[in-house]
Amino acid sequence: RNRFLKFPLWFFELSVSQCVSASGCGPQYELAIDEFCLAKFRLDMQELDQGHWCSWEDTVEIYGELTNCTFLVALKVGCFWPNRLVDDFFIRVHRHYFHDCSLSGRLLRDPPNGILGPFIAVPILVTLLMTALVVWRSKRSEGIV
Repeated sequence: RNRFLKFPLWFFELSVSQCVSASGCGPQYELAIDEFCLAKFRLDMQELDQGHWCSWEDTVEIYGELTNCTFLVALKVGCFWPNRLVDDFFIRVHRHYFHDCSLSGRLLRDPPNGILGPFIAVPILVTLLMTALVVWRSKRSEGIV
């Protein structure tokens, strides 16, 4: 994950400066965040097991680095941040990597058997007990008239 930190900052600044024209935010900005930010994000997400993509605890650092990268590129080229291009960029990222995740950002899984068992067994036992009680009461009241 720290490969980006080893990447020389001067090379990053020089490359972004050359990629992005003086006009600021535009196709060049999109190209820069795709080349620098998304490329690193893809590598980091490939290192992470796909089953953990929806785990916020596992992706928060990677996602934070992606956010900071888009901010640094925008700062370098003189764009406001956030902007429409960044919004579209993150929508694309979410559609590709996080489309199956819940809104809470947590992996959806069954609770442990120690918790799930009583929630299944108690209603079944209550239903059987109430059925037995109704049958017992109905037989008992037949003899009393």
